[in-house]
Amino acid sequence: MWTKGDCVKSIHDQRYIEVVALVRQARERAGLTQLEVAQRLGRPQSYLSKVETCERRVDLIELMQLCRAIGATLQDVIPVEFRDLIGGSGND
Repeated sequence: MWTKGDCVKSIHDQRYIEVVALVRQARERAGLTQLEVAQRLGRPQSYLSKVETCERRVDLIELMQLCRAIGATLQDVIPVEFRDLIGGSGND
């Protein structure tokens, strides 16, 4: 039987934290500020700040929108161990 304790909060999962770190690194490599990315998304700067500090969780659609806004691909922000799920070799 399923109990509430069986559910892992993905916002605190190390893999999720790695995704967020990769998003931030991609944004910084692109030379974009949080404000610039937020404006591209039509969101306040605080939205991106909360995402990057893991205060706010993003879903897959939001992750794709973030990638587009920073000029990154999903492969750029997915941990190596999961890249095979999006067509990457996992050895990049």
